[in-house]
Amino acid sequence: MKFLKFETYDELSTAAANIIASQIILKENCVLGLATGSSPVGTYKKLIEKCDKGELDFGAVTSVNLDEYIGLDGSNDQSYRYFMNTNLFNHVNIDKEKTFVPGGCAEDLAAEGAAYDKLIEDLGGIDLQLLGIGLDGHIGFNEPDSVFTKETHVVDLHESTIKANARFFANEDEVPKKAITMGMGAIMKAKRVLLVANGKAKWDILEKAFFGPITPEVPASILQLHPDVTVIYSEN
Repeated sequence: MKFLKFETYDELSTAAANIIASQIILKENCVLGLATGSSPVGTYKKLIEKCDKGELDFGAVTSVNLDEYIGLDGSNDQSYRYFMNTNLFNHVNIDKEKTFVPGGCAEDLAAEGAAYDKLIEDLGGIDLQLLGIGLDGHIGFNEPDSVFTKETHVVDLHESTIKANARFFANEDEVPKKAITMGMGAIMKAKRVLLVANGKAKWDILEKAFFGPITPEVPASILQLHPDVTVIYSEN
């Protein structure tokens, strides 16, 4: 496990983008596991810059996203499909037919979860998984629980997660209360994991996750068992 500390969010984003870019350069048809939220936005901007300069080619890349809100389709500007299109996919030469996000509007969400896990397995697994971390230690939408859930599954979002995400909505009442998220199985099978955490507010949960006991009450703590994790964090 590697820990890289930077003073600023811009430096963090540059470092994270360089790691992802190196993965694409080493294996042009790699499978990237991608994340949403505020932490990776800067990383995606840096990747777009590299693509614009001709330094990076997304043409053969496949992506699988961690999660999606239940009830929001890709046309909703708060959906994670919309987020990915707006913050990355619309600006690089990736084939959108090879970008996958769990279906939050599927009629049978259990079947959707099983199909998503099979998709990842059929792709040969994830080469590099990008993660953020919540203040309660959640990764994806794997919330604190009594067990680690292996499969892609539907979760009831914790009140703290709803409050944290309310800034993206008109008010807290509009934040969906459920999501579908990749489980710990696919995340832990990823060949490499890159976790980004911005600002001192995340330092306490990073310490609990990586230097405390492995417990589903701090979901990210399971990453202590992964053979190749890089944690990039910043002061500001």
